[in-house]
Amino acid sequence: MSTAPEHEHLHDRPHWRCRVCGHPWPCTDARATLLDEYRAYPSLLKIYLSAQMYDALDDFTVGGHSPPLDLYERFLSWIRDHPST
Repeated sequence: MSTAPEHEHLHDRPHWRCRVCGHPWPCTDARATLLDEYRAYPSLLKIYLSAQMYDALDDFTVGGHSPPLDLYERFLSWIRDHPST
């Protein structure tokens, strides 16, 4: 059970889907929020999302399962498309 308001687009472990919209996290809304929150600290955003990506990798590979092939694109590649990062 989460204490976060329902409107926050946070991940749901171990499936790494958005708790609000159900899309793979970080969803579009989560990305926009993260870019805004880390606007002054783009390096910290990259560190945070790298850590999240490795947590997701651990969750996805439990039990010997193969991880999704798009983890880098999903968690990190979109950041470079934004001039503030």
